[in-house]
Amino acid sequence: MLTSFLITFREALEAALIIGIIAAYVAKIGRYDLNRYINIGIVGALAASLAVAMVFKTVYGELSGTAEQLFEGAAALTAAIVLTYMIFWMANNSRQIKSEVQEKIDISLSKGQLFGIAALSFIAVFREGVETVLFLGTLAINDPFDTISGFVIGLAAVIVLSFIMFKGTYRLDTGKFFRYTSFMLILFSAGLVATGVHEFNEAGIIPEGIEHVWDLNPPLNPDGTYPLFHENGLIGGSLKALVGYNGNPSLTEVLAYIGYWILIGTFVFRNYKTGAEVKNGS
Repeated sequence: MLTSFLITFREALEAALIIGIIAAYVAKIGRYDLNRYINIGIVGALAASLAVAMVFKTVYGELSGTAEQLFEGAAALTAAIVLTYMIFWMANNSRQIKSEVQEKIDISLSKGQLFGIAALSFIAVFREGVETVLFLGTLAINDPFDTISGFVIGLAAVIVLSFIMFKGTYRLDTGKFFRYTSFMLILFSAGLVATGVHEFNEAGIIPEGIEHVWDLNPPLNPDGTYPLFHENGLIGGSLKALVGYNGNPSLTEVLAYIGYWILIGTFVFRNYKTGAEVKNGS
């Protein structure tokens, strides 16, 4: 549930921030008539995201055996790739999102292409919607109830926070928000990479190297409960949902997880560090 909540909160808030920038700029220039184009884009994006979710559910429901393992592995790795791209994009663009959005609005207005406003809103919401479907789809495979619960709570939290922000009673430091959540998302994404490798291990596509580097999945306790660090136990189960923990991973899973952390974590850390130095220097 925590992973689902955090992913939904991050994705929905990012979309809300961009829509908020669009709406604020439209109000600033006195073009309130453009609000209907913003709404058209939002509604269209929500409908398209729901369609993607239905396709995902339908395709997965028809699979079994090796095909199911391949689909789960491909879905996890695809989600990791999309999430990584988003992390990179935010690391490079978080400081100038507002100016870029306003520039695109000015271009649409200068050309008389009012549906460009709708397209801008659509892309902002649809991109986050598709990413949410991919991320939560991989989580829902194992725990649909907690995934849906986390989604609902995360969405409700964003609605409340957005209302407060748009009323002007609270200002979110978007730079810090994207910086800190990017490092959290690296955790999620590394877990998705490891999950994808695990599924491809089981399907025989990627060799295991060593079947179990360690094994913390012993038999059940005498009272019928799982040990704490078993992947279905209290601690292990929470870590599995949050960061892709596996109680008995293969060597290639461990290497993929650690390798992702080193490569992506180093890039993001250096990027935000450079951005902070430039800001302080100015």
